[in-house]
Formats: sequence, C-alpha cells, structure tokens
Amino acid sequence: MGQVVDGEARAVGRIAFRGHPMVRSLHPTTIEITTEDNLTERGDCIVGVGAERGCSGLDERVKTAIRNENASIKFRILVDADIFEFSGRGDPRLSLAHAHDIVIRRSRFISERTIAVGADAAAKDIPRSIVARLRSPDARGFLELEVV
Repeated sequence: MGQVVDGEARAVGRIAFRGHPMVRSLHPTTIEITTEDNLTERGDCIVGVGAERGCSGLDERVKTAIRNENASIKFRILVDADIFEFSGRGDPRLSLAHAHDIVIRRSRFISERTIAVGADAAAKDIPRSIVARLRSPDARGFLELEVV
C-alpha cells in the first residue's frame, strides 16, 4: 500500500497483533512481533503474538522502500490510546523473507527476520504502561511503519 503525504509518495504499512501473558519487553537491542501464538520467557524482545504477517507478507512497495540504502523508517506501536514512536533504517541487504517474524534491531545485524537496523529504541524502551496492557491476551495492538 502506498500513500501520498505532502506531495511525496511514502510506503506505509500496518500490522495487527495481540498481547500475551509472557510479554516482558526487556531486550536491550531488538523489538519483535510474531505470527506465532506461543511465547516463553526467553522471548523477551517479543511484544506481540498472532501478528497478521511476518516480513515476507509485507506489501512489495514497502519492501522495496525498506531496501533503499537511504530509507528512514518511522515506527509506531499502538495499544489502546497509547503510542510509542521510534525510528530505524533500511538496508539493501534485507531479504524480508521470514514468514512469521518481524524484528527491528539497534544493531546492523541482518537476517531474514530483520525489517530495520540502527533503531533508536528496543523492547526495554517501550513504556511500561504499554507493556502492562500487552500482557493481556485480549490486548490488541498495531505496528505501523512509514518509510521515507
């Protein structure tokens, strides 16, 4: 899906997910959402399960935009009325091939699960009020992204 904002075409995406009682959001370098339904204590970067799609399910326009070496990606995690905003960078090496996971990284590490590198936030930075809501299996959230 594409959108024109202020005369400039931008690639945008929105992925719905839900909460889980094991959401801890403590990881210092990554944020992840997954299509999987289960979560263990080891998944301390995972902030949502049951996501609509992983990297491979992103719109082709979004994938192309993310693979631009100059891509800046604005992210928003929305849960109820709370919003957490942060940013990351695209990279031409991103395959965006993983069917189940979407991972945003502070580092420059690339894998088929990576959607952005050089992020200015990680799971541990998400406000605890949002994390508390995401511990409910009834919680519904969205990961929104805009590539500029």
